[in-house]
Amino acid sequence: MTPTTTRLISLDALRGFTIAAMILVNYPGSWNHVFPPLLHASWNGLTMTDFIYPFFLFIVGVSVAFAYTKRLQGGFPKEEMYKKILVRSLKIFLVGVFLNLIPDFNFSEMRITGVLQRIAIVFLVCAFLFLHTDWKKQVYLAGGILLSYWLAMTLIPTPDEGKVMLEPGRNLAAWIDRILLPGRMWEGNWDPEGLFSTLPAIVTGILGLLAGKILLADNNQQLKANYLMALGVPLVLLGLLWAQVFPINKHLWTSSFTLVTGGTAFIALGACYFLVDVLGKQKGTRAGIIFGANAITVYVLADILSLLFYRAEFAGTSLNMHFLNGLTSSGLPAKLASLLYALLFVGINFIPAYLLYKRKIFIKL
Repeated sequence: MTPTTTRLISLDALRGFTIAAMILVNYPGSWNHVFPPLLHASWNGLTMTDFIYPFFLFIVGVSVAFAYTKRLQGGFPKEEMYKKILVRSLKIFLVGVFLNLIPDFNFSEMRITGVLQRIAIVFLVCAFLFLHTDWKKQVYLAGGILLSYWLAMTLIPTPDEGKVMLEPGRNLAAWIDRILLPGRMWEGNWDPEGLFSTLPAIVTGILGLLAGKILLADNNQQLKANYLMALGVPLVLLGLLWAQVFPINKHLWTSSFTLVTGGTAFIALGACYFLVDVLGKQKGTRAGIIFGANAITVYVLADILSLLFYRAEFAGTSLNMHFLNGLTSSGLPAKLASLLYALLFVGINFIPAYLLYKRKIFIKL
């Protein structure tokens, strides 16, 4: 089928709303007062918040398919693309390391891994896969990674324990990270964005490549929406079935977690595509498009602005606590006040996003 690269409003909006959701759950008024759905599952299990990060990695894969199909159609030689892919991945990775260092820049406690670092790796791998493999090879590779990861995590004993375990800091992924990762890890002896668990996270990006393949096909639009949603359902069911022997766990990015969240992303993208691009119901998408136009830039700005709102003190108290104390003293429940602050912080980050969008400034890290 002849591919088409028409820009999708639904994809742009979904990317932006995903970034807005990331900011919402990352910056509550107080971590002591948060509604449970806005927290990650403590270990095994799944909350609404656990879908956000895999959704973004899935969108990275879809975006790679669109961006590099356009370049290939434009006659860009692959050799030119390699350098740009490598440079962009390195920039995103280094910005992630920079965010880990601020504000103290204590290099002895530097954390190498992180959200942006994993995004950089997934983008790098997916971009090269897209340029050098077809969708069938991508399916085989994704299945092979998920099966291999499951077998490794559930059959190979960790050398320091002498047995197979899937507990925090006591599993094969944590052991590998302790051996290979320099510097500090997020949870002391393990890291949720570690090296080994990045392998199944790459599969989340590959699922996005496959979704992009469907959207780029010169097919009836409604049929493409149906394909996306129809493929999402068996992925979710297979993930739930797999969870009986390999629990759903975001921290380990288990194979079951990959399929459940990836399948849900298929369904969400298919539904958004049908509503927005097929039926033309674009009301309410503008905020998402504005956030999504500079998605990673807005994520970085939120981290930097948080220093002002959470670390700097005014009259002996940080701004977030001034806001929280003001609302709770007026009678609002603490968790609701914390949520309102998070929404306010999302709104504050919308301002620079809007200004960049209005001036047609699109920062590509």
